[in-house]
Amino acid sequence: MTVENQSTSTRATTPIDAIAEKWVTTLADLAPTLATYIGLDNGRTGDWEDFSPEGHEALVAATRSVIAELESATPIDEVDRVTKTDLLDTLTLELQKSELGLQLRDVNVIASPVQSIREIFDIMPTSTEKDWSDVSSRLNGIPGAIDGYIATLREGIARGIVPAARQVREVIAQSQTTANPAGLFGTLVGGAEGVSVGLSKDLETGAEVAAAAYGSLADFFERELLPVAGEKDAVGREIYELASRSFLGATIDLDETYEWGLEELQRMVDEQTSIAHEIKPGASVEEAIEFLATDASRKLHGTDALREWMQETSDRAIAELSASHFDIPDPVKRLECMIAPNQTGIIYYTGPTDDFSRPGRMWWSVPEGVTEFDTWRELTTVYHEGVPGHHLQIGQAVYNRDTLNSYRRLLAGTSGHAEGWALYAERLMEELGYLDDPADRLGMLDGQRMRAARVVLDIGVHLEKQRPDGQGPWTGEYAFDFMGRNVNMNAEFVRFEVHRYLGWPGQAPSYKVGQRIWEQIRDEYRAREGAAFDPKAFHKRALDLGGVGLDTLKTALLR
Repeated sequence: MTVENQSTSTRATTPIDAIAEKWVTTLADLAPTLATYIGLDNGRTGDWEDFSPEGHEALVAATRSVIAELESATPIDEVDRVTKTDLLDTLTLELQKSELGLQLRDVNVIASPVQSIREIFDIMPTSTEKDWSDVSSRLNGIPGAIDGYIATLREGIARGIVPAARQVREVIAQSQTTANPAGLFGTLVGGAEGVSVGLSKDLETGAEVAAAAYGSLADFFERELLPVAGEKDAVGREIYELASRSFLGATIDLDETYEWGLEELQRMVDEQTSIAHEIKPGASVEEAIEFLATDASRKLHGTDALREWMQETSDRAIAELSASHFDIPDPVKRLECMIAPNQTGIIYYTGPTDDFSRPGRMWWSVPEGVTEFDTWRELTTVYHEGVPGHHLQIGQAVYNRDTLNSYRRLLAGTSGHAEGWALYAERLMEELGYLDDPADRLGMLDGQRMRAARVVLDIGVHLEKQRPDGQGPWTGEYAFDFMGRNVNMNAEFVRFEVHRYLGWPGQAPSYKVGQRIWEQIRDEYRAREGAAFDPKAFHKRALDLGGVGLDTLKTALLR
């Protein structure tokens, strides 16, 4: 589709814009799957990035080159100042992570090449013969991609930079599942209808070699990496500080944040307890949840009903909020709610392409065997992933093409900025009356309590701080017990979540800490504006910046 003129005036491209635009082109060339993600057709839609040490060195060299260009460039306006500051901070952090060799130990249960190689197929288009040809090319290229990844991990083994054994054991199981010829890849190519006979055979071959490559990866993990992997889950303060800055785009006092996390967690518990009494007088939180579990009016049966409810809830929020509390451009009003093809249990959002031909999408990955869903538990998730959460935030940035360069619209930002906004959006919906039902508020607080617990757990285990119960330092084993006592989820959910935190340091706290920073910025902005403070104008100004680190956000809004 063609997006019409999106603002009253178009800002002229500056030299700093040109540097940022060139960086997007460079990244898309070095990482073709990134081009797929942002919807950029650079002629490499069937290719893979180079996961080998040589591929990483090419990325480092390109990064250094852009840093040199940015450092010598002079900002022309405020947009330039934000672009230069944020892009320099991001690129410098990437070099620092490279110097520590973090790419050599890049193995975890959720965000490493083990997952990204298979997950790109979720968003690859499959409407035409050309689309399926790209899918075939990528499938047949997986063995080479995995060979490069293995070469990088072997260099890590040689240098003594290895992941924790707990993560390796988990990804062995993941890789073995993906290696099933009748599994993910077989199902994918089984959906290719109306393609030529030759392409159909290429797709079948691609599914077979892709599955076999994952089998080889599982063998490598088991035979070479696991025997030398570290037994300690903690990454230590040096790596953690770097990871925290990377996920937040801000420098925080980790020790103060740990103590704040403990206080915030207790506040969530107290708030939940109070609401439980509203649901059922005298009930504990657990008893209130049991009571709600028997309420048939709050149940959805089957994934079709779940998807329809998600879409209806999202459409209603967009219609109402666009008429009152937010300026939502027409292309951003389209959000598709989807059931994900995988069964990991994760709920996530993928942004629109640059021209909105692929809309923003909210994905619900439903675990095998799960057929019932509680609306009171999940309502706030729709607001978190949709509007006013991720979709409004990311869609607004994509829309602002007349002001922001493609880096600022499509790639910039941090987990703390995005996830912090989404949690901020949940609380905002409470303030606006969308969670007046005590059951819906309890569901929101269930998620907020989990995010507060993650702050404590993540910092505690990776910095090996003293446990809240005073019984010695944090360990991975204690993390499972702690999390199980602070979320109302089944044991398998807790197991996956804790493995995620242990293998992806600094990411989980970025949600709640990001929310804290968003609220601090708003409160400081409101104090400065006094009676003239307009929340609608504040939100528009903040979202019009696009994705930025939280330190950059604060500086830009309060300058």
